[in-house]
Amino acid sequence: MLDIKMIRQNETEIKRRLATRGVDSRTVDQLLAADQRRRELVVKTENLRQQKNEVSEQIAQAKRNKQTAADEISQMKQVGQQIKQIDEELKMVQSNVQDLASRLPNLPHPSIPIGPDEDSNVEIKKVGTPKKFDFEPKPHWEIGEKLGILDFERGAKVSGSRFLYYVGLGAKLERAVYNFMLDEHEKDGYTEILPPYLVNAASMYGTGQFPKFKEDVFQIQDQDLTLIPTAEVPLTNYYRDEVIPNEKLPVYFTALSPSFRSEAGSAGRDTRGLIRLHQFNKVEMVKYCRPEASYDELEKMTVNAGNILEKLGLPYHIITLSTGDMGFSAAMTHDLEVWIPAQNTYREISSCSNCEDFQARRAHIQYRDENGKLNFVHTLNGSGLAVGRTVAAILENYQNADGTVTVPEALRPYMHGIDLIK
Repeated sequence: MLDIKMIRQNETEIKRRLATRGVDSRTVDQLLAADQRRRELVVKTENLRQQKNEVSEQIAQAKRNKQTAADEISQMKQVGQQIKQIDEELKMVQSNVQDLASRLPNLPHPSIPIGPDEDSNVEIKKVGTPKKFDFEPKPHWEIGEKLGILDFERGAKVSGSRFLYYVGLGAKLERAVYNFMLDEHEKDGYTEILPPYLVNAASMYGTGQFPKFKEDVFQIQDQDLTLIPTAEVPLTNYYRDEVIPNEKLPVYFTALSPSFRSEAGSAGRDTRGLIRLHQFNKVEMVKYCRPEASYDELEKMTVNAGNILEKLGLPYHIITLSTGDMGFSAAMTHDLEVWIPAQNTYREISSCSNCEDFQARRAHIQYRDENGKLNFVHTLNGSGLAVGRTVAAILENYQNADGTVTVPEALRPYMHGIDLIK
């Protein structure tokens, strides 16, 4: 959440920067008008309370002097009624301010490209060279189905579209991939966490999914619980409403979890294969750090994600997302996109984002600096990686003309020495 005081003091600049994210300036005007009314009511009720205290003292003095205080008592009742009415309005206005503020996205970092969509993203690095096949490369779903390791048909029968079964060496490959990722992140200093897969609304609010993106998730009916769309939610909320000791910073967490997404608005996109599912595994990285370190930490996190792809021998590139393509809570995002031969293009496999203090304000996560002052931490998150998309990239990049798939060398210890899926 953005600091309302900062918005008041920098109205023109805030409107300009939010406009690059598609926010109408009238939305900011509505917020500032509601905030102005809130502050007016606060002053009114404080003045009335002071007046009530003064009248109460007059009544007490009259009683001590055994004098009548009928007028003062009547006045105090009127003031009390006014306070009650103002408090009721103030409660509604404060709720409106909170709701309007919670729907504003984070401010984009001044250095990122400005544009309405993915066409404005900028490539900053390319790693590896796509393999030239001497046969027509097949899509990963066709490879997996022919090998008997991916079963989309029975997944759809049991759960619906965009679900599947991993079978035999398919399940073993998926497990090898995420265990490899977790081990690599541990080497990079991340503490492994096994988080809850159901979280409450306060946690979804803390990371920015609620209230704006409720249609993108699966909620448990009649309960304040939501299936996590990413382990970012429970990992970032680990320190919600807490003060992290300064000496603990930075904190690095990693977790494997399933991710559940309704994929609202994506009808017709990637209807086949592992790219866009309702349930998929993902290894997540989350960091908490001091503000002055967060952009260095973003670069390190991007390197950590890229390290996985390089050790798996998968070509990829890194792009910086434009203002119009970036996630709601992010101030800057680097996407890693892996090469998918059958589509002859790069597809997203990781988003590494610096959210600055946006999530920390929503979740009230602070640290105390050397002078004893409380400050909000900066939070970062990144996929390290989306496991299903990594499996898809392996199947396509390591496919052979005879339909077999070579297992990347880095995964063979996790596959008990198996070097070929056939």
